[in-house]
Formats: sequence, C-alpha cells, structure tokens
Amino acid sequence: MWIESPTNPRLLVYDIAAIAKATHAAGALLVVDNTFATPLFQQPFTLGADLVVHSVTKYLAGHSDVIQGAVLAKDAAVFEPVKFLQNATGAVPAPFDCWLTLRGLKTLELRMQRHADNAAAIATALNGHPLVKRVYFPGLKDHPGHEIAKRQMTGFGGMVSFELNGTVEEVVTFVSSRRFFALGESLGGVKALVCHPARMTHASIPAEERAKLGLPDTLVRLSTGCEHQRDLVADLLEGLAAIEQARALRVAVTVPAYAHAGASVGSGEALPKALRGEGGGV
Repeated sequence: MWIESPTNPRLLVYDIAAIAKATHAAGALLVVDNTFATPLFQQPFTLGADLVVHSVTKYLAGHSDVIQGAVLAKDAAVFEPVKFLQNATGAVPAPFDCWLTLRGLKTLELRMQRHADNAAAIATALNGHPLVKRVYFPGLKDHPGHEIAKRQMTGFGGMVSFELNGTVEEVVTFVSSRRFFALGESLGGVKALVCHPARMTHASIPAEERAKLGLPDTLVRLSTGCEHQRDLVADLLEGLAAIEQARALRVAVTVPAYAHAGASVGSGEALPKALRGEGGGV
C-alpha cells in the first residue's frame, strides 16, 4: 500500500496508523510519501509505516538546487530489495549533491517553521475571500483532515492550495503575474512558488479524470517560501484585487457611457465608427 499524506495538490490527510493496521492485517507493507510533511512535522515509522520516501529535492535540501530522492526503512529485510535495485541500477547521488542536501538539513527546522507560519497566515487571509471558493490547508479547522493532522503531525506544513472563484484565464493571469511567488512546478524551497496544476504538474491527466479526482482547473497551489508573510499575503491579495478590477472594467466597457446619454444603441446610428466596424480595428 502506497499513500501520501498530506497529498499533492489538495493536501488531503490520511490516518497513517489506521491504514498501517489494515495494511498489515492484509499481509502487505505500507509505504508513506512524507515529502510535504518532512520528518520534522510527521514521523511515519512511529505510526506503523514500513517504508518512507522523500523527494529530497523539495524541503529536505530546501534550496531548489538538487534533484534527489530517498527511501528509508526500519527493517533491514524490508530494505534489502530496495538496496539491490539501487546497486543494480546505479542510483547513487553525486558527492556534491549529497553535500548540498547536508547543507539544507542543517536549517530544516528553521525553514519548516517559517514555511508553516507563512502557510497559516496565507490560508487565513484567503479563507473567506469572495474570489476564493475553497482553501486547502490542514491547519484550518474546517479542513476535513484537520483532527487527524493534529493527532499525527506536529506542524501543518508549508503548502496551501485554493480554488479561484473565476475562470481558467483568470487563474493563468494570476499565477503568471505575482511579484513574490515565482511560477514553477517544484516546491519546498526558500523561494515562494505558485503552480497551476491543471496546466503544469497534473496536465498529463485528462480533464475528465482530474474532475473525478476533485482537481478543478481553477485550482492554484502555493509553496510558501521563507520570505516575510506580510509580503506573500499582500502579493496574493493584490492579484485577487487585480481580477476584481479587470472584471469591473469589462462591465464598464460593456455598458458605455454614451448609452446612458439618450443615444439609441440599437439603431447603431449613434455608435462611433470604430464600434460600427468602419474605423478600423484595434
């Protein structure tokens, strides 16, 4: 059995201890992807996991300059086939990559605390905003996995996702025009990143399947960096305000001022040449 908790990108939380019990009762092993939580905030081995995997590229290395992964096990017999495959395929990281990872691990606690604080501030700011349909963050009390997260995690992590109450085009504009959030598929680095899963990380999944999985095309995923939360929150709120302003402008253009001055729009006689198609296009 292979699980991820919290999941990517909706940050769903699963009861690892309960799943471990059911998995072992069926005679199987449990593998837990602990990338989002990191060992600082969640220890799957204490909850019954047999194998734990990490994308070291993300939080463990923490600086978006390493491509690396890790598989861990408590039992040598469980780890033996993994070790065989590593030796057979030559999956051995370069010494410099290991040095970069060790460098990152030295600040893991400091970085994760900052990430978590920033994520909590962002989730709170977005929650209830008229342009935000839903916020996904385990630290919110209305998150369906909040109680489980409180029980098996010591922190809620640095990831936040939300559904924009708008169009895909508005999402594209939003994610590509932020000041502090760089557009990127990765996560877990000191630099804040924003991602549009439907067109980036999950684009290979057909739209119909994404819908079944509860991944709407207006979902936005945020990897909170180590910047000041004031700047990150302001950046997101500015983006939402820009969407509101663009909508208001479209409404104003749809109902021109001269339509309210007694001119007959229906006849077309009072319209400017450009709007009648006579003055050339813009």
